Amino acid sequence: MGGVTDSGLAPLPATDRPEVAARLRDALLAASFTADGLLDLLGAPAYAALARSETVPALRATRGDTPLETLVRLFLLQQPAPHARVAAVLPVEEALEGGWLLRVGGDEVAATVDVRPYGGPGGEDWFIVSDLGCAVGGAGGIGRRDEAVVLGVGGASMTLAGITVRTPVASALDLGTGSGIQALHASQHATRVTATDVNPRALHITALTLALSGAPAADLREGSLFEPVRNDETFDLIVSNPPFVISPGARLTYRDGGMGGDDLCRSLVQQAGERLNEGGFAQFLANWQHVAGEDWQDRLRSWVPRGCDAWIVQREVQDITQYAELWLRDAGDHRGDPAEYQARYDAWLDEFEARKVKAIGFGWITLRRTGAAEPSVTVEEWPHPVEQPLGEAIRAHFDRLDFLREYDDAALLEGHFRLVAEVVQEQVGLPGAEDPEHVVLRQHRGMRRATKVDTIGAGFAGVCDGTLSAGRILDAIAQLVGEDSVLLRDRTPAQIRLLVEQGFLEPVV
Repeated sequence: MGGVTDSGLAPLPATDRPEVAARLRDALLAASFTADGLLDLLGAPAYAALARSETVPALRATRGDTPLETLVRLFLLQQPAPHARVAAVLPVEEALEGGWLLRVGGDEVAATVDVRPYGGPGGEDWFIVSDLGCAVGGAGGIGRRDEAVVLGVGGASMTLAGITVRTPVASALDLGTGSGIQALHASQHATRVTATDVNPRALHITALTLALSGAPAADLREGSLFEPVRNDETFDLIVSNPPFVISPGARLTYRDGGMGGDDLCRSLVQQAGERLNEGGFAQFLANWQHVAGEDWQDRLRSWVPRGCDAWIVQREVQDITQYAELWLRDAGDHRGDPAEYQARYDAWLDEFEARKVKAIGFGWITLRRTGAAEPSVTVEEWPHPVEQPLGEAIRAHFDRLDFLREYDDAALLEGHFRLVAEVVQEQVGLPGAEDPEHVVLRQHRGMRRATKVDTIGAGFAGVCDGTLSAGRILDAIAQLVGEDSVLLRDRTPAQIRLLVEQGFLEPVV
């Protein structure tokens, strides 16, 4: 496949020259054009500024003529470089022939795409390809916002990569692949990866990302959502960072879904269930509407397909004015004509008013296909800091659901439990009081939850080391505090279930 050209966008490198991508990769690695190499060269402040799409500190840090400085200015900062200097670092003639570089000026070359070093979870040196000026995706990007532009790695992309369950699977599907970061991650633990996008330019760039990263090629298909997937195809893992922005119209392909309100995210979730194999996971980022007179949690529960457990976490809520301003700035509309900006702002508010939308929520949706008679659906708000990656914590959450479904209260009391690592106890009350008003258990890993427990619950959790059954621990506590052990056994299982569900206690099998 040769270079792809869209109106207003530069031609892309060819994907039918894998040997060029391989030689280019070797040259980039030899020059330490890696995530660690960038940090060493730029220093933490300039490296962080580059992640915010601020290029001045990086330009100041790359005024020399070392191979790494040349590559940073060429591929990340869009600065032309002398042909001779580039030739000392890269196979320049092959890169020119393959479309990675082009001649400009008298004797200079320039990059046709952004190439951003990206560190994989296992220490892999990967490279994410994107359109010029778009190495950092998301609001405030440094480049233009053409309709078909393909962004690089943004906060949303990295969030989804971090929450994805990474167990080995036979098949994975990346819907709306963009620059290919989710497909790249999936290639490390899935035998077969399928990636779709409505934008053919995104599919082309995904192929470049995989080739330059030394990853296996994916099955790339053009189309919206599940349209390119055959009716009989199912997968062990489905991931999507979809164009979830709730906007009037579909001006920008990379972010605007083109359906009314939050219908795109709803359709994606509802259709995922029948595409999952038993035990398979589907994980999405999404926006959803908070509609006047409607419970937002009930709205999301209605999205969950039959036969699926679900865990939905709302991470952030913005009122409609904040939301409109965020995405108008993302498109650079605030830098244009004031009257046009006001008209577009009005259009967003008109759309929300017509739908009685008061706010927009953002968060994660995880589905797991289950054969359980009564699937579990948890919808919660957790805006607090978490520890990424969370994929293993999310997998463990669903494992605990299976355990709790299988064990009634009597079986629960016969079970053995262990307090997970790095849980601390906090006592809250007035200074000098003999007893605390309440006790809080707090996690320092994963979701970093905090939950109130009574003194019995705190004492129970503190003793759990897997050696004694829950019932025997409660009998000992009852004797210690002078309570009836039968009554204590009767009222405590609900608290044990909560501690297991939220990950403070783990079953010892």
